[in-house]
Amino acid sequence: MKLDQTMEKENQRVDEMPALGEDLLEQILSNDNVKRAWQRVKANHGACGIDGMDVDEFPEYARSHWKEIRQALREGRYRPLPVRRCFIPKSSGTGQRPLGIPRILDRVIQQAIAQILEPIFDPGFSESSFGYRPKRSAKQAVAQIQSYIKEGYTIAVNVDLKSFFDEVNHDALMTRLGRKVRDKRVMRLIGLYLRAGVSIDGVVEQTRKGLPQGGNLSPILSNVMLNDLDVELGKRGHRFARYCDDFVTMVRSMRAGERVNKSITRFIEQRLKLAVNTENSTVGHNTKCSFVGFTFYRGGRIRLTNKALETFKHKIRKLTGRSWGVSMEYRIAALNRFLQGWMNYFGISEYYSPIPELDQWIRRRIRMCLMKQWRSGRKRVKELRKLGSPVGATICVAARHRSYWALAKHSAIQMGLTNSHIHKVFGLVSIKNLWVTLHYSS
Repeated sequence: MKLDQTMEKENQRVDEMPALGEDLLEQILSNDNVKRAWQRVKANHGACGIDGMDVDEFPEYARSHWKEIRQALREGRYRPLPVRRCFIPKSSGTGQRPLGIPRILDRVIQQAIAQILEPIFDPGFSESSFGYRPKRSAKQAVAQIQSYIKEGYTIAVNVDLKSFFDEVNHDALMTRLGRKVRDKRVMRLIGLYLRAGVSIDGVVEQTRKGLPQGGNLSPILSNVMLNDLDVELGKRGHRFARYCDDFVTMVRSMRAGERVNKSITRFIEQRLKLAVNTENSTVGHNTKCSFVGFTFYRGGRIRLTNKALETFKHKIRKLTGRSWGVSMEYRIAALNRFLQGWMNYFGISEYYSPIPELDQWIRRRIRMCLMKQWRSGRKRVKELRKLGSPVGATICVAARHRSYWALAKHSAIQMGLTNSHIHKVFGLVSIKNLWVTLHYSS
């Protein structure tokens, strides 16, 4: 049932006052805005909060409780629940990243707030800010840095913000929000979300600073917090691009780079009350620069970083692991989704050299998985003979006691499980073909 049908019908006029006025909460709680917020939360699905309610259970809960919740929000009586702390593996495969998962109700309310705040703040954001903004992307940020390199700004100043989401100063953030938000009820509600606390194994800890990674409000609030940095860089005439807390400033010389590094670090620490990781902050030639998974070579051409390549391989190993007890159809479908998504992001890399080798490596891992399924020698002979492998080579494969990885390179395996067969029968996509199509399609 549609969520907006469960909400109290209002006979109030549509307020035509500016969004900056005292009626901001009413705009946030309007039926249309909350409906859109629910649709966004529902589409993202996501995990349960500390109350254990999932997305499918929320409509029934809203039918019974939304009227009282909305009234509590209007009167300032509503109290958000603490977020549930969980950890997910980092994309690199080393270490874990903390996430704060609000309950479904709080995600809907946060999303409703974010939808009203975005048109208020976004027009004032810098043209060099690309993260969490409509019709903007990390690829555009990389392209902007590339254009600066081609103009002769070849020295990259990369100031690393230390644990940005964990270090955001609440007072500094609220001050910046207050420049445009006049509705004190909204300011108070946002403050409650910032201080809602975090539940770790059932124990609630207070949050005196930081933004929960996983909250629907965090993206817009992070841009509000860092907009002063963008403005300062713009005032100084610097050429830069920022994607969330990752930003690079381009200058012409090492001397200018060292000067900019020191002055920007001082501004971040003193004005924004944020910590800078000086050990990871770098000043150097653009070929040494790392920005949202990319670096540059030969006159500013784009290539993915070695770290991004290792992250890719780590994910492929996981999806093609022999011990993953799923069907080949399921495995290939998951692998295809990842490969297509990866190429949609990293496909702007102009460095082709590793692509064919990666394509071969992925197919060999698929052959390895099939060898694991064909455990017995008799099964291997039967399946490979069906595929047209020569009798002698097939028997040789069946008789050998070698690792699955080694067998996957044997000529009998490759003659049977050809590239075209793997593509035709299993539907495995080729990142080589994806790259060529992306770069050379008309």
